[in-house]
Amino acid sequence: MDNSITRRDFLGATLLASGAALLAGATPAQLLAESGRDEFTGYGGVGEYSTSNGNTLPVLQAGHSIRERIYDPLPKDIVDTGESYDCVVVGGGISGLAAALFFQRPAGAELKALVLENHPIFGGEAKQNEFLVDGQRLIAHQGSAIYQLQYPYSFLAHFYDSIGLKTPRLTYQKWAGPQPELVLSRTPYEAAGMEHGQYGFWFGAKFGQKSGMWLIDPRGKNLEGAPISNATRTEWLRWLKGEELQGKKFEHPKAEGDGISRYLDSITLEQHYMERFGLSRETVRTFLSPVEGGGSGIGPDALSAYSDYAFEMLHPLADETSGTDQMFPGGNSTIARLMVKNLIPAAIDGPETAEGVCGNQVNFSALDASGSQSRIRLSSTVIAVQHDGEPDKSNAITIVYLKEGRLYRVKAHSVVMAGGCWTSKHIVKDLPISHREAYGQFYRSPCMMANVAVRNWRFLYKMGISGCRWFEGVGNYMEVRKLALTGIESPTISPDSPIVLSLKVLYSYPGRSTEAQGHMGRAEMMQTSFHEYERRIREQFTEMFGRYGFDAQRDIAGIILNRWGHAYLSPQPGFFFGIDGKPGPREMLRNAPFGRIAFANTDLAGAMDHRYSILEAKRAVEQLLDQVLM
Repeated sequence: MDNSITRRDFLGATLLASGAALLAGATPAQLLAESGRDEFTGYGGVGEYSTSNGNTLPVLQAGHSIRERIYDPLPKDIVDTGESYDCVVVGGGISGLAAALFFQRPAGAELKALVLENHPIFGGEAKQNEFLVDGQRLIAHQGSAIYQLQYPYSFLAHFYDSIGLKTPRLTYQKWAGPQPELVLSRTPYEAAGMEHGQYGFWFGAKFGQKSGMWLIDPRGKNLEGAPISNATRTEWLRWLKGEELQGKKFEHPKAEGDGISRYLDSITLEQHYMERFGLSRETVRTFLSPVEGGGSGIGPDALSAYSDYAFEMLHPLADETSGTDQMFPGGNSTIARLMVKNLIPAAIDGPETAEGVCGNQVNFSALDASGSQSRIRLSSTVIAVQHDGEPDKSNAITIVYLKEGRLYRVKAHSVVMAGGCWTSKHIVKDLPISHREAYGQFYRSPCMMANVAVRNWRFLYKMGISGCRWFEGVGNYMEVRKLALTGIESPTISPDSPIVLSLKVLYSYPGRSTEAQGHMGRAEMMQTSFHEYERRIREQFTEMFGRYGFDAQRDIAGIILNRWGHAYLSPQPGFFFGIDGKPGPREMLRNAPFGRIAFANTDLAGAMDHRYSILEAKRAVEQLLDQVLM
């Protein structure tokens, strides 16, 4: 990778565009036009995912052709493939792959399915990055990360078992070397060192600290020394220690739709934190935003309070020693690979196990092999889906997709729209106004996963921390994590080990509407070049860690940016259960198919979790099999 951090002439005058112009929807193609180069995608690492780090520029350009209606009306020179399928699945992420599996299993060999995926490799946000650092292969997630234990007789437990995930409880790297051991997290989101005094808060210029200052063991020291007021210290410490206001004992929802969950859906997450922990609005927006609410993409001020508890309704099984959250080295790319192996056995050599799919390469030619019951067609962006005739009387659907600059047509007896709301509402050309109005209440927010490969993490060990948090700059936190022993080379970890530090970059603008924050975040993320982000990360690491022996030029082996323009469904109050007696917008799309089209994707659950992706796919396919293809 080129280690140069010289800022190039990126975007020219477009960087000076006003907020109003950005909100109007400038595309990455427009923002990049003046440079004449792809300054957006940047380095992609090595291996099978090297050309698919997030939404790359080619993927974005193809996707934005839908929004800009470049092919509306459709031209006459569409290539007719002559193909007809029983089901076409739009989207090859977790939900789309699950839909194909659910269709294949009860349908039998006589029914055929095609998955159309717009990226160069399947998985959606469940993909990974790979680095080669000093001869060692390192793996990190691009987006979808957490995998949780399920009760052994639950549907999800049976599903995992059916795709080859036979050993649900993962085993992790052990500490190596003569140095005293630090507590390490299993995921980038645990902050495991906090309760052991092995965590740090960084305060920079925003807090009047020109040279910056560290507070190590902030909770153990009761935030003493932090450059904040006594009132803020009292509030924030109450939050850090999980101490609710006296007389305000919070009762968690027990089932989706109960009285507690409906009340939570009527207020913002910010209001909930203020009521439960006695926090001021300023404290929430300064120290909690956007991390609390990060599972929905933006800060607590614009989210339904129920969004913080929707995940609990899946009732994971807690590990006796370390909670519910687990993680494969590359996040849920392992689950996506298992699903593909189960769907098309020849797609990945070796056994149908987590180790097998992680240790062997994808046979790309097998994904779309003629004659297969199920096929996956990559780099194929669906432009249009429409019934042939009136939806309630039609026997077929026409699907048009863009691949390598050409438009192609296939036919199907049914379709599962497994992509996100931001594309589905444009792709389904005969979508009724009721569905369009429902989709108009789905707001998505961006996220960038910046994976920074370092040759060692001795600088953090010297500080006595395994994780840290900051409140300005790129991202908000990072963790040294011990990896699950699935598809990795080293069973041990020490301060001398090369690792990947993942910076989850969210974009929140407290006080703005849910919709506006999503637009503004996408504009900020899209208009910033790879080299500009690289420069910021290197300078930020130098400022924070330089005094502890860190040297960016020497220690950073590579940086990969995974930009997801619509990473998160950000549910506003009322999204889940509706307002004023009207149902929530998701119900219009979940209740029944529209003609021969059913809708999946995790955004219909309102919670960004791969388990909901699977469950929404199950519902959609069952609706088609019961009501359309019976």
